[in-house]
Amino acid sequence: MATKSTTVAPNAPSYTGPFITVAALFFIFGFITNLNMALVPHLKKIFDLPYGWAMLVVSAFFLAYFVFASPTSKLIETIGYKKTMVVALFIQTVGCLLFVPAAKLVNFPLFLVAIFVVGAGVTALQTAANPYVTILGPEHSAPARLTLAQALNSVGGTLAPIVAGHFILKDAAATASPAAIAETVRGPYIAIAGALLILGITVMFLSLPHVSATKEFRPGTEGDEVLNRSIWSYRHTVLAALGIFCYVGVEVYLGSVSFNFFQTQGINAEVAAKIATYFSGLGGFGEFVTNSLGPWTAVSIASVLVSGYWFGALIGRLLGSWMLTKIQAGKLLGLFGFAAAFFVVMSMLTSGHIAIIGIVLCGFFNSIMFPNIFALGVAGLGPMTSKGSGLIMTAVVGGAIVPAIAGAVADKTDLQHAFIVPMVCYLYIAYYGIWGSKQRRAA
Repeated sequence: MATKSTTVAPNAPSYTGPFITVAALFFIFGFITNLNMALVPHLKKIFDLPYGWAMLVVSAFFLAYFVFASPTSKLIETIGYKKTMVVALFIQTVGCLLFVPAAKLVNFPLFLVAIFVVGAGVTALQTAANPYVTILGPEHSAPARLTLAQALNSVGGTLAPIVAGHFILKDAAATASPAAIAETVRGPYIAIAGALLILGITVMFLSLPHVSATKEFRPGTEGDEVLNRSIWSYRHTVLAALGIFCYVGVEVYLGSVSFNFFQTQGINAEVAAKIATYFSGLGGFGEFVTNSLGPWTAVSIASVLVSGYWFGALIGRLLGSWMLTKIQAGKLLGLFGFAAAFFVVMSMLTSGHIAIIGIVLCGFFNSIMFPNIFALGVAGLGPMTSKGSGLIMTAVVGGAIVPAIAGAVADKTDLQHAFIVPMVCYLYIAYYGIWGSKQRRAA
């Protein structure tokens, strides 16, 4: 739902401070989202789970979007954006603290409850923060502000796997007892809960611009015939919702299983020793990198590669904003979709470093998919834009369903054969960009 911004008077206060505050929240939910996905191999080992069950970790998180996106919109109308963001941070705090009894009891359902509660907080934070950023300044610069804030989301997502590998997964790899492995979760999540609590209290007392209400983009007048139409009659919008379903699902699945996949492709102690020797020969820089990331082990290398997958999305997002000034959105989306499908197939048919590079590069091609699918899906809707936006955002639940399907396929075959699911998703996204995004309303 787009918002209506007011004209900024010459003596209006600067929005720089509030924007920095809200942009920090984008970093938070990017970090939290990817940290939860990094728990997949951790919990898989603790409870000796098949991939289908392990994917419940991400399913629990993204199911929260389906459940809480609409209620959060109502909450914003009732208490406003600032208070909703504060509530969202406190909900995430509660969710992080639930990891403590889950680890103490070594209870998988309780882990899922904790992840679901954190997901509810992230859903509320995203629902409030995205439109609020568009209000913090002139309307013409809103896309630039939102793109910059989303870049910080990618920074948080890039750092999360490194943190997981350094503080959680590394210890788990060396510990045999499930209870001891689960114990490694407690410290990091207690620290995160404390940081979220402090941030929530800080935002509570900050002076942020108050927005009393927002209006639908290009609202129709009362009795306007167009408002009686069903959003399902807009073919390009319905197909966009399916595109978002596929995109979120494939991005989450690859980000969740890549750690395990990289380890099956030759990331072992021998490779770690070679990398450690290489960096030790780089002098001060090599020492700095090693001290920052910890000892070079198979786990730490796999974690860095997972971060590379998410870092590619950050680079692609920055380059993509420039490329969109040269290439039509639908064509660029189609190009990136076909390229991602190609690299997934490359990872299916090869092994070792080539297979690893294929998955890492998919992160780059994921970068422009969400904003382009969304923008093409709501194009031409006029007063129906808010309904189209609601339908498309509901499809984020693909992050819960696609990984579960692909995980089940991996259990029946293996991780490489299960990449057939991401390949199909990418091919559909390419189809949508080139053909499905054309605006046609069904009779």
